[in-house]
Amino acid sequence: MRVEVDLDLCQGHGMCEMEAPDVFRAHADHVEILQREPDESRRAEVEAAVTYCPTQALKIVDDE
Repeated sequence: MRVEVDLDLCQGHGMCEMEAPDVFRAHADHVEILQREPDESRRAEVEAAVTYCPTQALKIVDDE
């Protein structure tokens, strides 16, 4: 699992950091991804961060 952010869409609301604080850090106008390839055990919280992002700036890419 890989996490990507579209910085053109991100506005730094911080919902992702609230859902997955070990993976995301919100700043005033953007998010920083702390773990681009988080462990699978974090999938539920990362999926919640993607779901609750108000600008739909986040996505999960499953490499196979």
